[in-house]
Amino acid sequence: MIKRIPVSALKVGMYIADLNNDWIPHNTQRRRGVIKKEDTIEKIRRMGVDYVYIDVSKGLDCQDSEPAHEVDRRNESALQRAGEQAPGVFKRVAVAEEMVFAQQVHNQAQGLVGNLMKSVKLEGAIDIAPIHRLADELQSSILRNANALSCLGRIREKDNYLLEHSVNLSVLMSLFGNYRKLPPEALHQTIVGALLHDIGKILTPDDILHKPGRLTPEEFEVMKAHARHSRDILKATEGIGELAIVTAAEHHERLDGSGYPEGLKGEEISVYGRMVAITDVYDAITSDRVYHKGMTPTQGLKKLLEWSGSHLDPALVKEFIRCVGLYPIGSLVLLESGRLGVVIETNDEDQRLPVLRVMYNTRFRTPITVDTLDLAKPGTQDRILRSVDPEDYKIDVRKFLV
Repeated sequence: MIKRIPVSALKVGMYIADLNNDWIPHNTQRRRGVIKKEDTIEKIRRMGVDYVYIDVSKGLDCQDSEPAHEVDRRNESALQRAGEQAPGVFKRVAVAEEMVFAQQVHNQAQGLVGNLMKSVKLEGAIDIAPIHRLADELQSSILRNANALSCLGRIREKDNYLLEHSVNLSVLMSLFGNYRKLPPEALHQTIVGALLHDIGKILTPDDILHKPGRLTPEEFEVMKAHARHSRDILKATEGIGELAIVTAAEHHERLDGSGYPEGLKGEEISVYGRMVAITDVYDAITSDRVYHKGMTPTQGLKKLLEWSGSHLDPALVKEFIRCVGLYPIGSLVLLESGRLGVVIETNDEDQRLPVLRVMYNTRFRTPITVDTLDLAKPGTQDRILRSVDPEDYKIDVRKFLV
């Protein structure tokens, strides 16, 4: 049985099933195995981890524990409560209509960020004008129909994570900022900051930046320096606003002070830093990387709730969940009919009733003719039972998003 225990209860002889530290960016440390010495426990404590998961069938048990399924049940209940309110961000055009423009903007964003990182590495300077124009175009697309760019953000390749993460983070911050009704200039600057938040990685050695295996403690310290580098590069760039710099500089800060580069705590972190921390963690843990299999969107939202309070701002996490919906774009859900469907559009008024693309019957364990199902359409009888893991059915959700 898998159980969650506080780090203070860890003992030699316990079997770590999950370090529960995916909120730590670039974490490539070994996540499973028997604890053989006290030094290992001390290293886990220094990470800032509050709880870990142990497998009591493979190691020592603990009285101060909670079964993993109970933790998940509580997180699911919290997720449902957080998503009770409608997002309140209304679409102006159909997703099919917006998809054409969104694809152009998305491609432009990837090309621009990629070229920008190359030019900064070679010339040490940022041409900020195209970034400002791109931020405006991203926001315009989000206002017309956020589902289009959200769909594109779920279609990504693990080998191109660095580039696609910067673009997707700007989309998520645009969504989140729009939901929170940030003033136009503040919203624009946070999008710019999100686009450029990882620019400091141009100073990270390639053998560390692209290392597929575990980083040594020394290598991890080098990797962490990118946040400070991003801040310094942007500070030296003419035409960059202060909020953009703050957004980029604080994306790895955590409420309990375990983040970096400054180890800020609580209210020392700006609201923009607390917002981008949530979107950064969510995008990172739901993405496939060379050393990390991404969680499903719903699993990602539950983890945000689990890490609230200690690492992430709990009130903002709940707002983010209402913003992206109970079943974010790209979620695979099981219907009462036994069919599976991929969420392709969220619902402006009722998060329980998104638009799906159905393609599989679990009762017969066989693919079916792909069809679009709007759960909010009058006369539709089917309803969502729960979110499921695409791996369980060998389904690639990306094939059904566009």
